[in-house]
Amino acid sequence: MKKRLALVVLIFSAKLFSQAIYEDERYIPETDPLVLEKLDEWQDLKFGLLMHWGTYSQWGIVESWSLCPEDYGWCERTKGSDPSNYNQYVKDYEALKKTFNPIKFDPTKWAKAAKDAGMKYMVFTTKHHDGFNMFDTQYSDYKVTDPECAFSSNPKANIAKEVFSAFRDEDLWIGAYFSKPDWNNKSYWDPYFPALDRNVNYDPLAYPEKWQSYVDFTHNQILELLTDYGSVDILWLDGGWVQKLAPETIKKDYEAKFAENKSGNGFIKHRVVDQDVKMDELVVKAREKQPGLIVVDRAVHSKNQNYLTPENRVPEKTLPYPWESCITSGGGWSYTPDAKYLTGREGIHMLVDVVAKGGNLLLNVAPSPEGEWQEGAYDLLEAYGDWLDVNGSAIYNTKPIAPFKENNICMTQNKDENVFLFYLAKEGETKIPSEIVIKSINPKRGAKITMLGSKTRLKWEKLDEGFKVTIPESLRNNLPCKEAWTLKINKIQ
Repeated sequence: MKKRLALVVLIFSAKLFSQAIYEDERYIPETDPLVLEKLDEWQDLKFGLLMHWGTYSQWGIVESWSLCPEDYGWCERTKGSDPSNYNQYVKDYEALKKTFNPIKFDPTKWAKAAKDAGMKYMVFTTKHHDGFNMFDTQYSDYKVTDPECAFSSNPKANIAKEVFSAFRDEDLWIGAYFSKPDWNNKSYWDPYFPALDRNVNYDPLAYPEKWQSYVDFTHNQILELLTDYGSVDILWLDGGWVQKLAPETIKKDYEAKFAENKSGNGFIKHRVVDQDVKMDELVVKAREKQPGLIVVDRAVHSKNQNYLTPENRVPEKTLPYPWESCITSGGGWSYTPDAKYLTGREGIHMLVDVVAKGGNLLLNVAPSPEGEWQEGAYDLLEAYGDWLDVNGSAIYNTKPIAPFKENNICMTQNKDENVFLFYLAKEGETKIPSEIVIKSINPKRGAKITMLGSKTRLKWEKLDEGFKVTIPESLRNNLPCKEAWTLKINKIQ
C-alpha cells in the first residue's frame, strides 16, 4: 500500500510573512566575527542592484508563479497554448527553455551603468522557484547551458558567471539569489503527487529518503555556486516557506486554522509544511568556501538571516538591525513590456528615505528576453548617478540620527559627526527655499554649514526652537543637482 500523504494543512498569509520581517524580536544577531565585519561594511554600501531574469521574460509574465496552483492573482495563467489546462501550461512554460536566446546580452554594459549610478553591490537570480538555472549546474538539465536551450552555444551561455565577472570587474560586491524551493525538481514536486501549492507536494516525514535527496540537491547547487563562480559576498535565499518548523508551532497554527475553517470564514490558499533543508549545516559548508559570507535566509527566524529584507516597501521608522528594502524600479520583478519606471525624483527620494532610516536600497531591474535593459532603467540609473556624484558623501558610510526626518527633510550623520540634511523637493519644486528651518536639532556655535556641490558658506542663526539657514539667491539660481539638496553641518550639539 502506498504511504499515506500526510501534510499539515494551514494558511500562512503573505501578510504574516511581511509582518515577521518587521518584528524586532525576529532578528537573531550573527556571531561569526568575519561575517560581522563584512556586515558592517555592507551597511555602508547603501545602494545595490537586483535582477530577476529567466525564461519567463519571453512571455512578459510574473516570474515562476504561474506554475503555482494557488488562488492568487499573481498566479494567474494567461499565456501558452491552453492556459485553462494546467498540465499543458506547465509543458508550454518549460518549453520556453528551448527558445530562450538573449543574443543582445552584454553584462559589461549593465555593470558600467550600475557603477555609474552609484550602486555598490548586486544580486542576480541564479535560479528562481521554477527551477530554471541561469548557470551551468551539473545537477540539472533544466538550465541555460543545456543543448536544448537556444542560447547554449553562445560563448556567454553561462549567464550567472558572465554577470558575476562583469560586475566584479567594476568593483561591485557579488550576491547570488537562489530559490530554496525548486518546482522542476522531482524530489520537491514528485510527479506521483499533484502539485497542491508552493510547498513540497509530499510529506517529508513520510518520505525521508526522497526529502534527503532534495536537501542534498540544494546543498550541492549552492556549494557549486560558491566554488566555481569566483568571490561571492552575499547568498540571498528566497522561498522562506522552506524552513524547519517547531512541532509545537505546527500544532498550534494547525488548530487555529482548523477553527477558522470550521467557522466558514477562511479559504486555504496554501499550507505550511515542515521543510528542513538543514540550513545550519549548509551555512557552515558555505563559509568554508567563502569565509565571511553574508547569508540572507529571507523571512526565516534564525541566525542565518544576517539582514532582513522588507519587500517593495520602506519601513516607517528606523529598525534596530541590518536591513534592506528590495523594490522594483519599473513594472514587476520580471520583465514587463512597456514598463513605467520610477522618475528620478521618486527614485532619489526613496534612496534618501531608506538610508535616513538606516537601511540599504536594493533596486530591481529586469532584463528583456533579448538580454537588454529598457531605456527607462538607464534613465533612472543616470538620474541616480548624477545626484550621487554630488551628494554621495551624505549617503555612503552614514547612519541615522534622530528623528531621521522632519517634514520633507531627511537626516543622516557620518563617523566624523557631520550631519546631513536632505531637502526633498516637493512636486514641481525646482528650487530650494531661501530659508530652511529645522526644529529637531541644533548646530554648535560657530558650526559651518554648506550645500554639497557648493563651496559657499551658508548663514544660519539659532532660534528658540532649532535653527534657520539662509540660502542666497545666487546659489538658488545655480543649484548643483536636482530633486533633493543636501546641507552639511560640521558639528551639532
